[in-house]
Amino acid sequence: MTILTVGIDLAKNVFAVHGVNEAGKAELIRPAVPRDKLHELITSLPPCVIGMEACSGAHHWARLFQASGHTVRLIAPKFVTPYRMTGKRGKNDAADAAAICEAIQRPHMRFVLIKNLEQQSRLMVHRARQGFVEQRTATINRIRGLLSEFGIVLPLKAASVKDLWCKAQGYST
Repeated sequence: MTILTVGIDLAKNVFAVHGVNEAGKAELIRPAVPRDKLHELITSLPPCVIGMEACSGAHHWARLFQASGHTVRLIAPKFVTPYRMTGKRGKNDAADAAAICEAIQRPHMRFVLIKNLEQQSRLMVHRARQGFVEQRTATINRIRGLLSEFGIVLPLKAASVKDLWCKAQGYST
């Protein structure tokens, strides 16, 4: 029998892979596939549907697997949760791979669109900028808190902290 559907639990170094045939029987159960062997394993399979949780690295792997002729589906983690088996097996990577494999076979499942390189690059720039904005805000709030210990209370505007700093240094704003 041929493997039709594969679920992969992505991780940093070791991945769990679970594949089922047309009868729904597990034919491929690999609880520990090293990172450098995953692509080789997937390309050795005939074209099939591959499912992964939409997480860090998922878009990269999806593009690689699509280039090998597979159909790739990314699924939000919250939609995989109901398919996790509880009880004897517990929560582990192999159980997660099986749950992903089960979830992507559901007819009304919603999937995440796979981002191309340009979309991912643009998103990376926005996320980096948002991180800088958050750090700036945290730093300004820290300075405002420290200054309040000396009786200097500033408005919430970043410009007020900058103006005070420039004034203290003898610069004009």
